Amino acid sequence: MASSTVKILGIVGSLRSGSVNKALLSAATRLAPEFAQIQIYEGMGSLPLFNPDLEGQESWSVLDFRSELRSADAIIIASPEYAHGITGVLKNALDWVVGSGEFIDKPVAILSASKRAKLAYDSLLEIVTVMSATVIREASLTIPLAGKEITETEILADSECTDLLKKSLEALCFAIEANNEKRILR
Repeated sequence: MASSTVKILGIVGSLRSGSVNKALLSAATRLAPEFAQIQIYEGMGSLPLFNPDLEGQESWSVLDFRSELRSADAIIIASPEYAHGITGVLKNALDWVVGSGEFIDKPVAILSASKRAKLAYDSLLEIVTVMSATVIREASLTIPLAGKEITETEILADSECTDLLKKSLEALCFAIEANNEKRILR
């Protein structure tokens, strides 16, 4: 497919150390095609609370987050649903980049480790659509793992989970290639 490595930035919408969504995203890093590198962004907890008065004088963590997003060919967001919506930490991170343009035309996959995360999915879909991202529905999925203490290793041992993740990554990589070709034609 690709002649060079594509960079996919993974964002976990939970700060919990035993987050099933982080385990799901970590498993995806191991299942990515050899031409794709998935890097999980580790700075979610260091982003300050969003304050529009600070636009133009952002902290290093906000600038780093924006830089990571800009350098990515695509984004995978793996997040639980809290109180019928996206998590506060994820909403805060997205608020910092809603007006700065890093999501524009960027292929995005939305993952969740809960089959009951529909309201969070719909909310996240609306937010990233407003940010002009291209949500790749074929790459977006829910895998019913929530409520279980499950690790990356256990996810990788489950052939149904790995098949779903591989298909998701394949669809996302196809979208990256199409997006790169579209940029070349401009």
